[in-house]
Amino acid sequence: MRRRSLRVLAALALAIPVTAAVSPPAAQAVGPAILPVTITNSSGRADAVHIYVIGVQLSSGRLGYVNQAGTFTAWSGGALPPVAAPDVAIPGAGNGGTSTINFPRGFSGRVYFSMGEKLKFFLTPDGLVQPAPWAGGDANANILFDWSEFTYNDAGLWLNSSQVDMFAIPHAVTVTGSNGATKRTGDVVANGRDNVINTIRNTSGWANTVRTRSDGTVLRVLAPGKAAGAGLLSSTYLDSYIASAWNAYTGKTLTVVPFGDQPNTRYFGRTSGTVMTFTNSSGAVVARFNRPSSASVWGCDGDLPAPNDQVVGPISRTLCAALNRGTLGTIDTQPSLNAADFYKNNPTNTYAKVIHANMTDGKAYAFAFDDVGAFESLVHDGDPRSAGIILSPFTGGGGGNTTSAVSVISSLNDKCIDVPSSNFVDSARLQMWNCNNTNAQKWTFTGGTLRSQNNKCLDVAAGSTANGAAVQLYTCNGTGAQQFVLSAAGDLVNPQANRCVDIVDLNAADGAKLQLWDCAGSSNQRWRKG
Repeated sequence: MRRRSLRVLAALALAIPVTAAVSPPAAQAVGPAILPVTITNSSGRADAVHIYVIGVQLSSGRLGYVNQAGTFTAWSGGALPPVAAPDVAIPGAGNGGTSTINFPRGFSGRVYFSMGEKLKFFLTPDGLVQPAPWAGGDANANILFDWSEFTYNDAGLWLNSSQVDMFAIPHAVTVTGSNGATKRTGDVVANGRDNVINTIRNTSGWANTVRTRSDGTVLRVLAPGKAAGAGLLSSTYLDSYIASAWNAYTGKTLTVVPFGDQPNTRYFGRTSGTVMTFTNSSGAVVARFNRPSSASVWGCDGDLPAPNDQVVGPISRTLCAALNRGTLGTIDTQPSLNAADFYKNNPTNTYAKVIHANMTDGKAYAFAFDDVGAFESLVHDGDPRSAGIILSPFTGGGGGNTTSAVSVISSLNDKCIDVPSSNFVDSARLQMWNCNNTNAQKWTFTGGTLRSQNNKCLDVAAGSTANGAAVQLYTCNGTGAQQFVLSAAGDLVNPQANRCVDIVDLNAADGAKLQLWDCAGSSNQRWRKG
């Protein structure tokens, strides 16, 4: 069983992910004692960067920090009230530069990176008090910072970008194995940070979750659980959906298949009152859950406890993922693995929805058990030789840009998005046509836009966000009406509207028009580059 990567069990200590306890087979290669990690600053910001490597030494269980060379030192000298920790910042490179840190094998923790001001850590007799800018009076509330989480042991490296608590500094993570192959995830699309911020700010009830400094710098978007705890989002925001999903199983059975490699391990849930009871294939009761609150769903805790066992924990994490993604109640075998089915409920987890939509591969750690179904932004290698963290551009840039022109092909009919009669005029209503390799069907993905061969943009008429809004060609103007994200699932999403480019009426013929419509995962909304 896998579980969420690194989560804080208490304010003073870091938890060790289950992967940290895995013992490698005797013949398995082991990574170097000290693993180099390159920090690349592509943020576009002029701020000084400060890096911290903080966590737990696995062999001893001691909490401490790692210096730039990869040497571990345990914390000491804590007191009550907490006292300032020593300054253990590692200098990072300026924009466009790189710096190198090192992970010692047998360590699990976080890489923090702050911009401008150094972070403030504090020590108690029990360990480290970490930054918590969602809490009132936190000393780091006005600092722009973020972190990645990792475990490096004899079974390899696990490294992920994390948005479980907040979205602040977009960053990608990489690992390169002994075979020379590099895995990478966590890249935002061009203008992805702005897309996330603006979409959440403009969603009813969510604006206060965007936290801005007095100088105008947007510091972070708080995850819904943190925001609700701070009084910045309704504490009952998800309750109506939870009740509906929970009550759906008073009259039908929920089937949970928690292990992808064990399809015959199944548990069956039915609701009576506010309690959902699960039985195994023999009919024996194995778990009971009270109907969870919004807070329990946001945190995947409380009424959804997830012990590190082989029954209750796997069921709980599956329930939590389904409730966050909005599939419980409508999809009766969980986990659901089709991303096109996620976040269609109302109310929905807008935070997770928008962050996933703005990742080039669709993957993110937007809630604690976002790894259910492997939708998390995690890289792993059992025999690593190096790793990397890339601070992504705050505006423009982004991952996944296509520098050469491509066709955009529909899964409905294998036809191409086309400018009618190659007439590249403003307000030309785009259509579908047999692919013919002409300039009328060539598009360049750049800066979050799709540009035609005369450098005009795919555009939503009049900036509309409504179902049925026409998709057209128009002079590029930098507005949200011209921002589009091609997700890993093949959805071509306009983040401003949170709707998909759609072929009107499922029309498979030449000349079929394009519009925006609620994302449904249907073939007339699925696209690929050609």
